[in-house]
Formats: sequence, structure tokens, C-alpha cells
Amino acid sequence: MTVTIGSVVAPMWVDVLDASVQACLVHGRTDLAARLRARRAQLLDPALWVIVLGESGQGKSQLINALINAPVCPVGDAGTTGTPTVVRHAEQPGAVLVRRAARTALTVAEAAPHIRGHEALRAEIGVPRALLAGGMTLVDTPAATPTTGWPALLGGLGEHPPADTVVLTSAATAELTVAELDLLRDAAATVPNVIVALTKTDLAADWRAVADRNRQRLAAAGLAAAVIPVSAVLRLQAARTGDAELNAESGFPELIARLTRDVAGKPHALARTAAAQAARGALEQVAAPLRARLTSASAPSQAMARLNEAQRALDDVRRRQVRWQNTLNDDVADLVSNVEFDLRDRTRQILRKVDAAFETADPMTAWDEFASWLDRELKAAAEANFGWLIAQCEWISHRVAAHFGEYGQDALPTWRMHVPDDLDRMVPHIEQPGVEKFTITQKALTGLRGSYGGILMVGLATSLAGMPLINPVSVGAGAILGGKTVHDESKTLLKRRQAAARTRTQRHVDDFFLLVSKEGKDTVRQAHRLLRDHFLDLTDRLQDAIVHSVRTAKLAADADVAQTERRQREIELSLRELAGLYRQAQQLQPA
Repeated sequence: MTVTIGSVVAPMWVDVLDASVQACLVHGRTDLAARLRARRAQLLDPALWVIVLGESGQGKSQLINALINAPVCPVGDAGTTGTPTVVRHAEQPGAVLVRRAARTALTVAEAAPHIRGHEALRAEIGVPRALLAGGMTLVDTPAATPTTGWPALLGGLGEHPPADTVVLTSAATAELTVAELDLLRDAAATVPNVIVALTKTDLAADWRAVADRNRQRLAAAGLAAAVIPVSAVLRLQAARTGDAELNAESGFPELIARLTRDVAGKPHALARTAAAQAARGALEQVAAPLRARLTSASAPSQAMARLNEAQRALDDVRRRQVRWQNTLNDDVADLVSNVEFDLRDRTRQILRKVDAAFETADPMTAWDEFASWLDRELKAAAEANFGWLIAQCEWISHRVAAHFGEYGQDALPTWRMHVPDDLDRMVPHIEQPGVEKFTITQKALTGLRGSYGGILMVGLATSLAGMPLINPVSVGAGAILGGKTVHDESKTLLKRRQAAARTRTQRHVDDFFLLVSKEGKDTVRQAHRLLRDHFLDLTDRLQDAIVHSVRTAKLAADADVAQTERRQREIELSLRELAGLYRQAQQLQPA
């Protein structure tokens, strides 16, 4: 298929290449555009550029000499090609050594030493040969190595070296190596025609088996390369003797026929295939980053990630609010119970000491000392109870503040609780209970009552012995019983005084417990309210900051989503355009 450009009819592949160049320029790939322009110019040139590759000792240079039946490329032990050598048709034999700053004309023989070296960019040799006159240009390259890349072998031919057909030379003494297959694969990526010249068949009796195995290896590697067995020795000998049969045996007629067909087919099938190959390769390189950008555009953006993070932070603050409130309420409830139990335990210990003291002490004589001691004990109990309460409140504040540790906040309140200074008002002075005194008169009367019974009982007993009712014995017995009665009455009165003191102390301690317990509960409730208000205010400030960040992130995410969707549409449109152009390039290749 052809299209008309002005008054010139151009092939369809030119239009595809031009469109591919524009696509590369649109997407900023000027390097690919320059490569396609160079390829376009090369394909419009009717000359067929045949690149001959091969490792050292594989008969690469000798192959070119045998093709044109002229010793233009150095061979043998003196050294092989070190500089790319372009061999084309010329009316008169001659050579030009191309350096960066100059071109030097030489004879073919004079050029040989320079070709073996590396001083020039390339050597150009012209010889009058019918094969070359038909439009074929041969390029002898430096010997390839396992580490030599395909572009490096053509470095002297310019930034975009021409290549229409690649001939890889491989001796028939061994199968294709992995390095040779890799070199072929690299060449086939940019050159439509690839040929394997199986050289030195005159040295290998089983060259046919080697050729078959090479074809199998090429097929397994997915390389559509023809394998043509040749012998340069037989070709040159046939040329010297004019032996047509020997020439046919050399295999060169088949290779020449293949290259001649390529020359004739370059403006048609070869150009279409090469243009399709070049366009597809460039379009794939342009599309690859677009597909990557499309994939990355569909992934969550940083703005969306920040929005999600802010929303998670807001949810976390709300969950923490519930948790710290539960912690505060539970700990305060436990504190109320524990403070009351602590105070009750301290007052019980005081009452045990009181009971032990009044087992022997007489409240009537020791009351003042006891009252002072009791005041000190109760005040110490109140101070200890309040001190423990305050310590527990601070412990609770640290427990609740731990819920805010991840936010880097100084969550502890700035105020501090302390023991009240007016504990004296919670310890009122205890009054001495009213006790019955055992006066001398009472003692005398009590003694008379006891002695009367003794005198009477003993006197009646002694009267039976003829003694009078009142006698020394009965009087002595009365005195003993009277004294005992006075002693017993004194002990009874002491027990009454001790019991009264215990009762008065118990009531006094109960009053103290109620007063201090009420004050402690009020203090706990006050601390509860202060802590609750403090941490609620802290939570509100955190929520306000996070809500603001959520709103900011939401605005950024919405803008980013809109930009991403617009960018996705643009990328998808570009990919559709590239895909359409890619299909056009595929249609260029012959069925």
C-alpha cells in the first residue's frame, strides 16, 4: 500500500513511521524520534546494508572476501578486523580511513593495517563488483566477545547505524554457543533479516548434523534465522579455477541468492517488516511508562493516604475517650472504697489500742493523757489517709494520661493536690465521760455493810460456844469482810469507768470516721471532676486539631482524585492512540 506525499508516492510504512515519530515527540522521547527518523531514511535508501558478525576465528572477514572474490578484509595470523569496515561498489578500487577529524584516502592494501587496529572510526572500501553494484553494502565488524553488545560492534557507523540484514558467522566445527544466540537475539530485535552462515564446512565432516542441531536451537530460542552452510576456501578455489560445481558445493550461491532477494525486496517486504519492527519497538517503549503511570495513578495517592490516616486518628481519639473515661470512673470507684477501708482500718487499730489501754488504766486518773494521745492518733490517721488518697489520685491521673502518650501530649494536669491544713477541725476534743466517784463516806458505808454481815455470821457461830455476839473473832471477821466489800466495789466502779471510757471513745472515733470519711469522699469527687474536665478539654483540643486535619486532607484528596481521574483519562487516551498506531504497524508485516 502507498500514500501520496505532495507529488511523490511514498510507501504506507513511511506514514506509520512518521506518525510514530510524532507520538514519540508528543511524549518527550526525542531519542526514539531521532532513531525512527534515521531508520526511515535508511529504509528509503535502496542500498541493502548487510552486517557480518562473528566471534574471532569464525571466518567472518573471509566470508566477505569470498562473497565478492576480493581480499578487502584482513585475515590470517597477522590479525583480524579491529575497525568496522564498509565494503561497497566503486568503479575503481580504493579505501578511505574515517577519523573524527578527517578522511584519509588509501589503497585497499594500505588500509589493511589500519583496519586491524583501532585508530579510526571506520574504514570504507570500494571495489567494482557486480554483487555490490546491485545495491548491496557489506560491513565487516570487529570480533564479538561474550560481553560485547550488538550496538558496540557498530559504534563506528554513527549514532544510528544502518542495518538491513545480519549475517552471523559460526564455524561448523561446533554448535552455536549461548553468547552467539544472545548476539543473534539482540540483533533480531532491530533487524528484520537474520542469517546464520555456518562457515568452514570443508573442515567438518559432520557439518550437516551441526546445521540441523543449530536450526533446532534457533527454533527453541524463537529466532527465525536461516542457517546456510558455506565454505570460503571452496568458494575462493572455485573462483580461481572457474569450477562451477565446486562453487555450488561451497554453499555461497545460496547465500548470494538470499542476499540478492533481500536487495530486491528491501523497498517492499523488507522495508515494511523493518518499519513495523522499529515502530513497534519505539511505541512499546513509549507505552511502558504510560502503563506504569496508569497503574500508579490508580493506586491510593499520598493525599488519600493522609486522609485515611487522619480519619483513623480521629476514630482512635474517640475510642481512647471511651477508654480513658472507663479507666477514670473505675479507678475513682475503687479509690472511694479503698479510702474508706483504709480509714476504717486505721480507726480500728486505734480502738484496739484503746481497749488494751483501758484493761488496766483508770480513766478517772489518766483521762487527760489519754485524750491527748487519742487526738494525736486520730490526727495522724487522718493525715495518713489523706496522704494515701492524694497519692492514689496522682496515680490515677498518670494512668489516664497514659492513654494520650501516643500523641506526644503533656497530658498530666498542672495542678497538684495536697493534704488539708485544717485537719484539727476534723478531730474534735473528746470530753471525759461522767463517772461515779468512790468517796470516803461511800467507802465507809460500803465497809459497814460488809462488816455487819461478817460480825453477824461469825458472832452467831461463836455464840454457840458461849461467847457474846460481838467478840474479837466476830469483829475481826467483820473487818475482813468489810475490807473485801470495799475492794470489790472499787473494782466494779473501775470497770464501769473503763466501759464508759470505751463507749465514749467508740462514739468519738465513729464521729471522727464519719467526718473524715465524708471529707475524703468529697475530695475524691472533686479530684474526679477536675481530672474529668482536664482530660475532656485535652480530648476536645485533640479532636479539634484532628478534625481540622481531616478537613484539610479531605480537600486535598478531593482535588487529587479529580487530578488523578483527569490524568488517567489522558493516559488512557494516549494508550488508545498508541495501540491504534501499534496495530497499524503490525499490519505492515506480510502475512
